[in-house]
Amino acid sequence: MAIVSLHGVTKTYPGRGRDSAEVTAVDDVTLEIEQGDVFGIIGYSGAGKSTLVRLINALEPATAGRIVVDGVDITLLRERRLRAVRGGIGMIFQQFNLFSSRTVRANIAYPLKLAGWSKADIDERVSELLRFVGLSDKARAYPEQLSGGQKQRVGIARALATRPAILLADEATSALDPQTTHEVLELLGRVNREQGVTIVVITHEMDVIQTIATKVAVMEGGRVIEQGEVFEVFSRPQNPASQRFVGTVIKGIPSPAERAALRARHDGRLVTFSFRDGDSSQAQVFLDLAKAGLDFELVYGGINDIRGRAFGHLTLAIRGADADVDAALRTIGVHADVTELADDADLANGEVR
Repeated sequence: MAIVSLHGVTKTYPGRGRDSAEVTAVDDVTLEIEQGDVFGIIGYSGAGKSTLVRLINALEPATAGRIVVDGVDITLLRERRLRAVRGGIGMIFQQFNLFSSRTVRANIAYPLKLAGWSKADIDERVSELLRFVGLSDKARAYPEQLSGGQKQRVGIARALATRPAILLADEATSALDPQTTHEVLELLGRVNREQGVTIVVITHEMDVIQTIATKVAVMEGGRVIEQGEVFEVFSRPQNPASQRFVGTVIKGIPSPAERAALRARHDGRLVTFSFRDGDSSQAQVFLDLAKAGLDFELVYGGINDIRGRAFGHLTLAIRGADADVDAALRTIGVHADVTELADDADLANGEVR
């Protein structure tokens, strides 16, 4: 069941000058986020990701289209009713947005006070959240006394205070180092699993999506150009922009320049074998090559894992008689994707054979 649905959503802004054309930040976007998903929205700067988030939590009105959040069409609501909808949506930010003059406990309590909770209920809820995010010993500390990861944990606790059904994370790990990012993503995973909160992750970092998301939408120029399960989009991206993103964390088929560098260092024919969960194993490919009496070495690529499902590309330099290599590649091609890279004469055209 979809907890967030966007149907033909567009958001435009007036041009800055008198004769300037209007700017389309989100362009005819349609997508559905199922209850319980960790849904990633990824794109380069200016792709429209953050604008899309502001449409989902009704901080910006859509120019066209429909947005349904938890069964309510928010494009039809006035501001008074929109405030109630926002109460069911938590938000965490790249720069934490904590009140520097308030303690950790007071920061987490703030939305509960706005919602009119009693002091006893606030104290109980804040203590529960401090335990959940592992900061019980920092309740009396101020934000300036915390590390970046601790600040983001406070931000997560505050976003969860009113028990929202949806949590929006807008570049929530961009200001953190890799180890702290991993810890925050683990915490968000617990929020999803243990509290049943649907999470929408806005990011330009592919490894964040690979680590935590179940589904992903790729944005470019305000449009969603590809969407689906993370494994499907990552293991077989269809759109060139998606392929560029995936290439930042996953080595695929070497580019012409990379092939030239590989040929300068390795003898033999360069062949890329592509694997997806359920395909022939790497071991089987290596076994087939060994049975054919061929010499080979791994020169490029790697295998990746998303939630226990493996995929990737391995480029080998294979040495032996051409007839023997051709026969082995035909055998392997029955149960694996095989791409033999072009020879030096074809490198300029980026051809494969």
